[in-house]
Amino acid sequence: MATLKTTEEIEVMAVGGAILAGVLRRLESETKPGVATIELDRLARTLILDAGAKPAFLHYRPAGARKAYPYTLCASVNDVVVHGTPSAYTIREGDLVKLDLGLKYQGLYLDAAITVPVGDVGVQAKKLIHVTEDALAAAVKIAKSGHTLGDIGCAVQMIVEKNKFSVVEGLTGHGIGTALHEDPTVFNVGRKGQGEDLEVGMVLAIEPMVAVGHGAIRQLPDESYGTADGSLSAHFEHTVAITPYGPRILTKI
Repeated sequence: MATLKTTEEIEVMAVGGAILAGVLRRLESETKPGVATIELDRLARTLILDAGAKPAFLHYRPAGARKAYPYTLCASVNDVVVHGTPSAYTIREGDLVKLDLGLKYQGLYLDAAITVPVGDVGVQAKKLIHVTEDALAAAVKIAKSGHTLGDIGCAVQMIVEKNKFSVVEGLTGHGIGTALHEDPTVFNVGRKGQGEDLEVGMVLAIEPMVAVGHGAIRQLPDESYGTADGSLSAHFEHTVAITPYGPRILTKI
């Protein structure tokens, strides 16, 4: 069951979300050929701390993980969908780099992700990015009182499948606020009118993850997840509050 946030908590989260959006904008500008993903991680940590916030992912150990996560940023390249660990890997022309980042500000958590095309990535990769962004925009538009979680999943699924791509299987969004991951689970597939009712005060991390090929995934040795068939993937995420006036993106970039 979702933990509803007060108006005051949402206002605090909006400040934290603005910090997170600014950090992601800076990371996006630094995501270019010749830069190692570990350098982006170091930059993310410095920027978050300098802004008076704390990294949310650093030392976080989700249920089922063998160990706590040792980095601030998740940097996932090409077929890796999420939870890619920063390393000495040097970004190359043509890469799709997914930057997933969270922070804690005044006791409340925010989470967001973008996919960055590096140089000329080709027509199909560009389409993948646009479709994933469109799916997120459609899901956010639905995130208001009177709709359901199934409506959100349906909005994502319809756009992805209409464009002949696949929703990544087994990976979802989530509630967020007093913890990084809260109820409810926010699926990227669904049926209209089904699932939990959306209520004012809910705050959701909505995050479509889309693959060019099949949606099946595999877990890699570093506990990241990649597409089972090695196809390209994209990921976009916003933290969204459901207010009396409709959806409010707290991490607008």
